[in-house]
Amino acid sequence: QVQLVESGGGVVQPGGSLRLSCAASGSTFGTYGMSWARRPPGKELEWIASITKDGTSPSYANAVKGRFIISRDNAKNMLYLQMNMLKPEDTAHYYCNFNGVPSSRGQGTQVTVSS
Repeated sequence: QVQLVESGGGVVQPGGSLRLSCAASGSTFGTYGMSWARRPPGKELEWIASITKDGTSPSYANAVKGRFIISRDNAKNMLYLQMNMLKPEDTAHYYCNFNGVPSSRGQGTQVTVSS
C-alpha cells in the first residue's frame, strides 16, 4: 500500500515562502496525477493545485495562482509545493493525495502565516 507523508510546514511571516514536500512509498507514484489540498481553521478542505503524472500541465485554484508552484520528481517519488508571497489566509493544514483517491492523504503538515 502506497503511503504519502507531507512535510515542510511551519510558521512564516506574511510575504514569506515555504516549500512543502510529499514523499510517496511504493513504485506506483509515477502512474498517478497528484494534488495538494488544504483545510483552513474551521473550514472545509479545499483543492489548491494538481499536476499530471508526467509533471506537465499544472493547474491551480484562483486563490493561489501566481504564488504557488506544484512540481514533482518521479525518480525520487516526491511531490512539492513551493509557496511564495504567503498571506494570513493561506494558514491551513496542507495535504497531498493521488488524484481520484482522497483516502490517500497523509497526516498533512501545518502552515501558519502570521506576523
